[in-house]
Amino acid sequence: MESEMLQSPLLGLGEEDEADLTDWNLPLAFMKKRHCEKIEGSKSLAQSWRMKDRMKTVSVALVLCLNVGVDPPDVVKTTPCARLECWIGEYLPHPLPRRPSGWLWARYKQSLDPTVDEVKKLCTSLRRNAKEERVLFHYNGHGVPRPTVNGEVWVFNKNYTQYIPLSIYDLQTWMGSPSIFVYDCSNAGLIVKSFKQFALQREQELEVAAINPNHPLAQMPLPPSMKNCIQLAACEATELLPMIPDLPADLFTSCLTTPIKIALRWFCMQKCVSLVPGVTLDLIEKIPGRLNDRRTPLGELNWIFTAITDTIAWNVLPRDLFQKLFRQDLLVASLFRNFLLAERIMRSYNCTPVSSPRLPPTYMHAMWQGWARPGPPSLLALQHSPFFAEQLTAFQVWLTMGVENRNPPEQLPIVLQVLLSQVHRLRALDLLGRFLDLGPWAVSLALSVGIFPYVLKLLQSSARELRPLLVFIWAKILAVDSELVVALSHLVVQYESNFCTVALQFIEEEKNYPLPSPATTEGGSLTPVRDSPCTPRLRSVSSYGNIRAVATARSLNKSLQNLSLTEESGGAVAFSPGNLSTSSSASSTLGSPENEEHILSFETIDKMRRASSYSSLNSLIGVSFNSVYTQIWRVLLHLAADPYPEVSDVAMKVLNSIAYKATVNARPQRVLDTSSLTQSAPASPTNKGVHIHQAGGSPPASSTSSSSLTNDVAKQPVSRDLPSGRPGTTGPAGAQYTPHSHQFPRTRKMFDKGPEQTADDADDAAGHKSFISATVQTGFCDWSARYFAQPVMKIPEEHDLESQIRKEREWRFLRNSRVRRQAQQVIQKGITRLDDQIFLNRNPGVPSVVKFHPFTPCIAVADKDSICFWDWEKGEKLDYFHNGNPRYTRVTAMEYLNGQDCSLLLTATDDGAIRVWKNFADLEKNPEMVTAWQGLSDMLPTTRGAGMVVDWEQETGLLMSSGDVRIVRIWDTDREMKVQDIPTGADSCVTSLSCDSHRSLIVAGLGDGSIRVYDRRMALSECRVMTYREHTAWVVKASLQKRPDGHIVSVSVNGDVRIFDPRMPESVNVLQIVKGLTALDIHPQADLIACGSVNQFTAIYNGGGELINNIKYYDGFMGQRVGAISCLAFHPHWPHLAVGSNDYYISVYSVEKRVR
Repeated sequence: MESEMLQSPLLGLGEEDEADLTDWNLPLAFMKKRHCEKIEGSKSLAQSWRMKDRMKTVSVALVLCLNVGVDPPDVVKTTPCARLECWIGEYLPHPLPRRPSGWLWARYKQSLDPTVDEVKKLCTSLRRNAKEERVLFHYNGHGVPRPTVNGEVWVFNKNYTQYIPLSIYDLQTWMGSPSIFVYDCSNAGLIVKSFKQFALQREQELEVAAINPNHPLAQMPLPPSMKNCIQLAACEATELLPMIPDLPADLFTSCLTTPIKIALRWFCMQKCVSLVPGVTLDLIEKIPGRLNDRRTPLGELNWIFTAITDTIAWNVLPRDLFQKLFRQDLLVASLFRNFLLAERIMRSYNCTPVSSPRLPPTYMHAMWQGWARPGPPSLLALQHSPFFAEQLTAFQVWLTMGVENRNPPEQLPIVLQVLLSQVHRLRALDLLGRFLDLGPWAVSLALSVGIFPYVLKLLQSSARELRPLLVFIWAKILAVDSELVVALSHLVVQYESNFCTVALQFIEEEKNYPLPSPATTEGGSLTPVRDSPCTPRLRSVSSYGNIRAVATARSLNKSLQNLSLTEESGGAVAFSPGNLSTSSSASSTLGSPENEEHILSFETIDKMRRASSYSSLNSLIGVSFNSVYTQIWRVLLHLAADPYPEVSDVAMKVLNSIAYKATVNARPQRVLDTSSLTQSAPASPTNKGVHIHQAGGSPPASSTSSSSLTNDVAKQPVSRDLPSGRPGTTGPAGAQYTPHSHQFPRTRKMFDKGPEQTADDADDAAGHKSFISATVQTGFCDWSARYFAQPVMKIPEEHDLESQIRKEREWRFLRNSRVRRQAQQVIQKGITRLDDQIFLNRNPGVPSVVKFHPFTPCIAVADKDSICFWDWEKGEKLDYFHNGNPRYTRVTAMEYLNGQDCSLLLTATDDGAIRVWKNFADLEKNPEMVTAWQGLSDMLPTTRGAGMVVDWEQETGLLMSSGDVRIVRIWDTDREMKVQDIPTGADSCVTSLSCDSHRSLIVAGLGDGSIRVYDRRMALSECRVMTYREHTAWVVKASLQKRPDGHIVSVSVNGDVRIFDPRMPESVNVLQIVKGLTALDIHPQADLIACGSVNQFTAIYNGGGELINNIKYYDGFMGQRVGAISCLAFHPHWPHLAVGSNDYYISVYSVEKRVR
């Protein structure tokens, strides 16, 4: 119904229809994410960034065929011509190549002007030493003919008188896989093509040998597969190398080995350099610093170059190819970064470098402009380049100005590079955190670009300003890729003392209040660890010694009690022979299974101490009555009777699993030879206590008895009494039942391996594992982690002035203001009669409670165990659903939560259970239980009691509850915990509750006729501030007027109306109305009292006790007499009265139409 209203236009609302500010300020109950979302984790994204086959290039073969002084016959060189090889002039007869600056971690072997045998010996030795690692083969063929179309390159004979061909097929065989091949010669693309043809030929040979073992190829040594080989060639198959005299002859090799030097030289040769005076080749040679020192000019240039090439590759290459070439192997990554530079430089001279795998063109990428700008101009003044600051600014612009659906920011790899700089690190971490906050896709992108080693290293930083940012970033990463917890745990173990110090320092700094005294545990009582309910548990830890004490096994019992449990009074848990039952409903958690606060009611253990079956259990396993195991067992029993289905289902599965395990352990075991055990004979060799369900001297029952919990309990998950086990047939006479635990020697150490398990035991264990494997999967941890995977910095949609949610709320608040104003206008005109029937319909069940929605034309009618919703304006039934309470209980109270906004319906039943529903009266959605909990324990459902009565304070989010108990319990729905138990001080039940949040007063009407006033701000022994005993019979209604000087109006079943001033000890006015009341309500705005009588009529009185009118018949030509009144209620604003009767009819009456 509300969904239809939300779609209504705002037309017709004038300026006077401004929303009441109180609606905006009122808190919302049970509207957090854990109440509105399904508790399940987000779908995990496939993470491809983690390299499972990370490799390392360990050896490099440098093969130079230069034959200095003799030009090859098929190459005509220009004059002048490039002469530099390895940055050395040709006047040296045997030039020695410099070790490439980026390849310092590999072993090098060079072969100058070699023969075929020398190349074979070099390659085979490197492959033998490298084993499964990668080897690089670098070929310089500037002094030999060009490669042939048959797949051959050239070397020399021993006397350097002939050129000898070297087959690429043979080279593949010697080098093996994985390998890298670099060809610096003209027509190098021919080698790449021949290499691929030979590799395909090898694959076919391998397939033939695998299919037919008798084939001749299968008898020969299998050729190595060349799938994992990488090739880099200086030019295409039809191109010649450039011969620019101002550049080296091995331009391709120079780009791959000394990228900064060749890039600066090439930059100085461009026409744009004329715009920058003072830049010369001599200046480039004199740039100070080292390449591996980022604080120097040369090191900063190298750093910028690395960032730019990484960024270009990440933006252009497919993700899997980027991971393979730029993250798998450090040397390969360096090669391909420099290869991108080689493509840019050599394409300017009409030469196209080739790679396998082939890369998309990158020489015109916009990031190259960033490399040109921070170069020599910055070096002239020897100042730091603004490159990284500008890129961070561009990244920030992308974050703040971009739209939702957009391409990834191209500066992301640069942001990661900036993490290496202390100057920009804080800003980079902040921007990185904002980027990761965009969602799991952003985290996956950051991981793919290589964020992990950076942030892992930063965890070791001692800078305090980085900690919040690192915590946020790691939370985002772990929420998306939980497997990284292992890597993080190793680091925590390595730096354990440092982490503990930081944690304790943080806790110490956060303490700005007195700590509660340590909790003590005496007997079976459980003392809460906190003095006030709002004290965080973590802040009760004041020293590292306390942290260690909590974790020790000796204090496990006390720790569980202090950190998880709260004492409440309860009934008794009885363990009788073959029977396992709870004698009363158990108080459980407030809220869904994702609840943060656990409020548990434990049964006393007096009967348990006297139960002979439990004594048997105690003697068998040595479990004390106050041990953590018995407490957990009682908790499970309570949770199995929880009103929230998911909680009870999980608890029932755990109970079933325990029963199954007990059944397995109770079966006869094949005991090992006693001589092989060190166990001494028991002092009293009897069968007492052998079977868990055995009582006295009765024979042990078969597995049917012990499995009765498994078979019967699960069928009634909402039942409060667990069915007893039926006695089964006894085992064979003289059979020895020996539990598995008796096979353990008494002198066994703590971590000793137990006795050998037989095959049957293994089968039972496997069956138990499969039985319990899916019983404790709540999804809460995954759902909690999903919070960090979603944007948290984004402005919530409800706070966005242009969002749909915000506009819907504005519409609802305007509607509320209009309803209040129009209803007040009708009341101010005066009410002379209230008998105009505006709605009449037959309810599916006998109405027991009726409740108007405060702002929509919807009325909720509860019968014994179901809720029906009616539209009293249109006369239509909107919804009807089962409340979920057991068949022997009934609904006794209802309240609308968040009535001013997104309404929820709270129902209370006479067994003390509270349920909260949403999506009621919604044509598009089905009703759904938001949460449920045991509001009151110790309530026995009866047909003559008051049941459970509640009163709701929307302003504070507090729920007052009482009924057939001797306390008034206050629940805080925001913190989802009980905050106070106020003793009533009477021996009768509470029949009516009313509260005033401004004065913190609670008024309770009781079954003995007394009216009691409590101030919840005072101590429990002093909170009852007033008691009125002027009524002599059951109080039907006690209402506290919600205004500063509001009075208390109470009415008893005898019809006497008393008006009290809370400041006076006696009533200030007494009225008399009709006797024999069954239902009564007082209008909160108008001066009206409506009462229903057993004599089948409804009477309406004004505040002075004068009768306005009676309602005895339904409207219509054949209007019949109304039935006995079962319930009635006024509308919170309109002068409307809803009446339910025992003849199933529900009717609504209002003032005369001309007044409305």
